[in-house]
Amino acid sequence: MGVRGVRSGMTAPGSDRGFTLVETLVAISILAISLVVLMQLFSGGLKSSRLSDDYTRGIFHAREKMDEILLAQDLTPGAIGGEFDDGFRWKAQAVQLDIAEARDIQLPFRTFKITVDVTWDAGGGEKRFTVSAVKMVKPREGSS
Repeated sequence: MGVRGVRSGMTAPGSDRGFTLVETLVAISILAISLVVLMQLFSGGLKSSRLSDDYTRGIFHAREKMDEILLAQDLTPGAIGGEFDDGFRWKAQAVQLDIAEARDIQLPFRTFKITVDVTWDAGGGEKRFTVSAVKMVKPREGSS
């Protein structure tokens, strides 16, 4: 009778091969750990992308303000500042440079060092990008 039972597709109790509860739990644990690692990698990529985007916008704003100052016909020493519409803040400072070798002669230009500093809030801290340049302008009329 045992031979006939095997031929007809019936199997004896206990001979079924399947996954045990321990094997299933180990497989689920490995899957869960893998998903956590993948999510952390994805999250890190998003943070890096956001930081890169912020720096790109900060560089754009700094160059925009620097170009605006460099295109001005006249320049006076001092500091100005403001805020862009997207939350970035800027501060520009112009300092007249003293050329030591030319103290006794009248130069046909004045030299300024211009610094533009752009700051923004990111990730609980403040980020900063600074750009600087030197500009020569005509001397003011009547100045010695």
